[in-house]
Amino acid sequence: MSDLAVIEAILRNRYRYFAEIRDGVDLGAKLRAMLGASFVFLALYGAVIGSQHSVLQALSSAVKLPALFLVTLLVCLPTLHFFNVLYGAGLSIRQNFALILTAVTVTSVLLLSFAPVVMFFLITTAHYQFFKLLNVAVFAVCGLIGLGFLSQGVTMIAMADREGARARSRLVRFWALLYAFVGSQLAWTLRPFFGAPGLPFEPFRDLGGNFYANVLASLGEVLGFFTVHPGG
Repeated sequence: MSDLAVIEAILRNRYRYFAEIRDGVDLGAKLRAMLGASFVFLALYGAVIGSQHSVLQALSSAVKLPALFLVTLLVCLPTLHFFNVLYGAGLSIRQNFALILTAVTVTSVLLLSFAPVVMFFLITTAHYQFFKLLNVAVFAVCGLIGLGFLSQGVTMIAMADREGARARSRLVRFWALLYAFVGSQLAWTLRPFFGAPGLPFEPFRDLGGNFYANVLASLGEVLGFFTVHPGG
């Protein structure tokens, strides 16, 4: 199964796709295709956002963005798997991995679709904090839609058990929050992805501060309340 065929199946007939994951149909081929597509699409988007600083930053972000999503997935996978086991879902850890990877694949496709918009603002604005906030918003929108696919998959697989479906729906909401917190903390650890103007290229930065305070500070500067030291 090719990478594009997998993406086509997810976007056009997601319920059949989730049924095949439930039944273990071509699971290995699906996993390889989703991993390949996600890596390429995330690397391309990482190169776009890093190119506003330098070629080295573009290359660095092209490597770090796929790593961010894959490591976050691996960190959060055991939680989703064992909670599903607790609530009676008969899915193997590979099937749960496939469900989460479906969400990552959808997110990566949507991020790539936003790349022309991001490039437009990259060319037409020199405001670093605005560009950073724009990308935070793009990541948030694409991530929420991707997690929506995960929620649909878990719900569809549990449809035969209404009580179990409700419990797993609550589980997915909790897991999505966990995934967001882990992902944002890891993103802060792996920064910079954009590269602040006027600063030399650095593959990594010190761990001072946190993601949420930095986003609020960037928002304050964009709105004209104060000026912040560039980072992220």
